[in-house]
Amino acid sequence: MRTPRLAALELRRFGRGRLPRAAMVSLLLLPLLYGALYLWSFWDPYGRLDKIPVALVNADKGATVDGDRLAAGDSIVDGLRRSDTFDWHETTAAEAADGVEDGTYYLSLTIPSDFSARIGSSAGRRPETGALQVRTNDANNYIVGQISRTVFSEVRSAASTKASRGFYDKIFVSFSDLHDRTVKAADGADDVTKGAGTARTGSKELGDGIDSAEDGARRLANGLRDAKKGSHALATGLDTLDAGAGRVAAGTQTLADEVNGASDELAFVKRHVKEINAVARLVARGSRAAQDGLGDLPGQAERAVTDARAAAAQVHSAYAQQCPLGAATPECRALDRAGDAADEVVGVAGRLDTYVRTHGAQLDGLRGDLGTLHSVATDLSDPHLAGRLQSAVDGVNELNDGARKVSNGLHTASSGAGTLDSGLTGLSSGANGLAGGMYRLSDGSNRLTGGLTRLTDGSARLADGLHDGAARIPDYGTKDRDDRTEVMADPVRLASGALHKAPNYGTGFAPYFIPLSLWVGAMVAYMLLQPLSKRALAAGAPAWRIAVAGWLPVVAIGVLQALALMAVLHWAIGLHMARAGGTIGFLALVTACFGAIVQWLNARFGPAGRVLVLALLMLQLTSAGGTYPVQTSPGFFNAVHPFLPMSYVVEGLRHLITGGGLWPVWRACLVLAAFTAGALALTAWSALRKQVWTPARLHPELSL
Repeated sequence: MRTPRLAALELRRFGRGRLPRAAMVSLLLLPLLYGALYLWSFWDPYGRLDKIPVALVNADKGATVDGDRLAAGDSIVDGLRRSDTFDWHETTAAEAADGVEDGTYYLSLTIPSDFSARIGSSAGRRPETGALQVRTNDANNYIVGQISRTVFSEVRSAASTKASRGFYDKIFVSFSDLHDRTVKAADGADDVTKGAGTARTGSKELGDGIDSAEDGARRLANGLRDAKKGSHALATGLDTLDAGAGRVAAGTQTLADEVNGASDELAFVKRHVKEINAVARLVARGSRAAQDGLGDLPGQAERAVTDARAAAAQVHSAYAQQCPLGAATPECRALDRAGDAADEVVGVAGRLDTYVRTHGAQLDGLRGDLGTLHSVATDLSDPHLAGRLQSAVDGVNELNDGARKVSNGLHTASSGAGTLDSGLTGLSSGANGLAGGMYRLSDGSNRLTGGLTRLTDGSARLADGLHDGAARIPDYGTKDRDDRTEVMADPVRLASGALHKAPNYGTGFAPYFIPLSLWVGAMVAYMLLQPLSKRALAAGAPAWRIAVAGWLPVVAIGVLQALALMAVLHWAIGLHMARAGGTIGFLALVTACFGAIVQWLNARFGPAGRVLVLALLMLQLTSAGGTYPVQTSPGFFNAVHPFLPMSYVVEGLRHLITGGGLWPVWRACLVLAAFTAGALALTAWSALRKQVWTPARLHPELSL
């Protein structure tokens, strides 16, 4: 009997009644319980997190930072309300604690009362971090606690980024303010440099004017010293002359009295002619000196007035040029005092000149009298006076009158010369004081010019430094500041790029549960079908034909199971496959491999083979890496992983469903083909052995 007919005879048994047909239908739909139903139960759990009740406690009291109200807790609450994570219930702290304990809430999130204050402290002297408090209860559900750690990590990161954004924004605003103020300071330094340069120029002009005034004051002082010397000599001579004139007048009076009183006194003149000659010579010399001094006095007084006025004009001109509107600087005050002193000198010189001019007639008469006195005295000094005695008597009388007038005039001139000497003394002192003040003022002006020069240089260097500093201080605009704040607040972003991304949780686990359901389908199929046809064994059919005849019905059922499972996963649940045709063809090979392995275990070990099939399933599930990477499992599972077919099935289905390179698929096909051929060979060998009946086969130790 041919192999296909043997396989058909095995399947035909399930069409002879309702129960066998129902069993066959159940067998075809059994993988749906493991594949479709199980995947459906957690197809997209992360998409329904908003159904999980979570307690939210906002105890934040807010804070005031730089005059602005900060409510970081309210901001976080608003963000959570708009998110799709968890079903948030705002409660009190006590209600949240009780709810997490009794299972009303899976977990709780508490925003502490000082949260805003701590967030705002980043701009102060003692920055502190704000802490969000999460409380979980693994007795309610362990997975929710794991999910919450990921969710709240994102919440914490978002809150930190927002707080950092505000902090860095203030830093960049401060940079802009510092730049603007530095620019203003640099402009101010430029103005100071210009003002200092102008002041330096004015100070130099002031110094030049003060130097000119000082030179005039010194010339005035020198002239007044010379005038004072002449005045002092004049006063001394006049005093001497006045004293001598007094004595002469007294003598001439006595002489006149004697001459006029008695003629015999002419003899007295003759006897004393030498004395008369000596006195006359003395009078002649004194009158000539007095006459010369009185001649020079008006010119000296006039020159004193001219020099004093010139010096005063220079001082007042310098004050008007350098001290507009009466500026109260030390130099201006010194110029003002110098001007007052110069005016005082002008007044003294003026009074002296006025005196000389007012008494000019008297001085002219005095000069005439002095001339007469000089002439008479010259005559009296003649040694031949005795010969002309008579005429001398007349001359004595005239001499007496002249001597009296000269004495009176010299007394007046002596008084005027004293006044002139006193005035010139005060005038000379004032001129010396004026010259000294001008010198000190000139020295102060020079120091002022030097200081203003240093000020100009220093302010120029300051302005250059401020301009250079302003150029180096960044000035961020609104957009530039926002961009930099964004980068500084969140400098490292996760630029995740998923190759062949699975759209949901169920798609990622489908390569794990699909082979599980097909293995279970093959395992249950051999509970209903015989791994080896007893009729073929009894008829002595070839062993390989018996093996293939027992394998083909399960392969056919497995293909139908795979088609039904993938149809439900695709159209009912929503599984999208990158390579649908390749997936179906690959699953056909998987069912052939799984059917061959299960057939051999049942054919070789009989009822015990069913237990081995279940044990091999558990071993494959734990070492296939269908959930966590196999590297995270203990070493034993890593060791057996490469030697089990489901490891390659899971890897191949991942590349067929989500996409990727096909080498893992081709490698899996080669491995599955090898397992299929090997299992069929072992089954044929078992069929060959079972064609010989033994007591153990007639009376098995275990039957299921």
